[in-house]
Amino acid sequence: MPELPEVEVICRGLRPHVVGRRIQEVVCGPKELRLAVPRNALQKQIAGATIMKLSRRAKYLLFDMDNGRRLLVHLGMTGRLGIFPAKAVQALHDHLIFRLDDGMEMRYNDTRRFGFVVVQERTGQENAPLAQLGPEPFWPEFSAEYLKKKAAGRLQPIKNFLMDSRVVVGIGNIYASEILFAAGILPTMPIGSLILDQWRTIITISRQVLTRAIEAGGTTISDYVNASGTPGYFQLELAVYGRAGDKCRKCRAIIEKQTIAGRASYFCPRCQK
Repeated sequence: MPELPEVEVICRGLRPHVVGRRIQEVVCGPKELRLAVPRNALQKQIAGATIMKLSRRAKYLLFDMDNGRRLLVHLGMTGRLGIFPAKAVQALHDHLIFRLDDGMEMRYNDTRRFGFVVVQERTGQENAPLAQLGPEPFWPEFSAEYLKKKAAGRLQPIKNFLMDSRVVVGIGNIYASEILFAAGILPTMPIGSLILDQWRTIITISRQVLTRAIEAGGTTISDYVNASGTPGYFQLELAVYGRAGDKCRKCRAIIEKQTIAGRASYFCPRCQK
C-alpha cells in the first residue's frame, strides 16, 4: 500500500499538470472499487469543474474544485494515478479517466480495486473519512508530549501505535519498521514504558526517514510508481524491511521477522532494544 511518501510524491508530480486545468469529461469503467464509484457525482459535479488546488492529507489526495466540490482519492493497495497523453493506449485496469482541457488525461488504475474515490462538498471542516485522522508527522502537533500522553499506561506495541492513523497519519508497515530500527527500539516495546526522550527520538527519526523516502521518490516493492510511471528508489536504502535472514548493515547480526498484530515486522535483535 502506498504510504505517506509515495502519496506525497504522486501529489507533487500531478500538481503542475492538473492545477488550473478544467476537467472536460470523466470516463468511468464498469467495475466498482472498494466503494461504489460515484458516477453521477463525477459526471455532474466534477466534469466541467476546474482544479484549483491539489493537496495530500494522510494517504488521501484532495482535489479542490472551483465549484466548491472536492474529489478525494485513496489509492488502496495497488492504485496508481498518472498523467498521460490522450493518445496513449489505455491499460487493462484503468477504471477512471479524467480528460483535461489541455489534451492530457489523468488516469486512475487499480489492479486489486481496493482504492476508492469520493466527491464531497468543501465545508471548511474535515468530513469523513478525514475527520478522525491524527496529525501529520511534520505538523508541530506531532510532539513528544502528545505521544507520551497518548501512550500513558498502555501496553500496545510501539509499531502498531505508530501505524494507527488516529495517532499519526501516513506511517505504514514499511516506514514503521525503518523508523524503529533507526531509533533503536524494538517493535514489540510497550508504548507506556517509553520515556519522553525516546518519543523525541522517534519524532526526529520519523521526519528524517519520511523526508529521505520522499526525496528518493518513494519505495517500490511491487506496484508503486509515481505520476510519470517511474518507480521509487528508497527500497535500495531499506535497513530492515523485507530483509529477514540478511545481515544488519550496521552490526552484522541477522535481521529477524516477527508477526505483530497480524503484520510482518522486521528488526535487528542487536541494534534494537
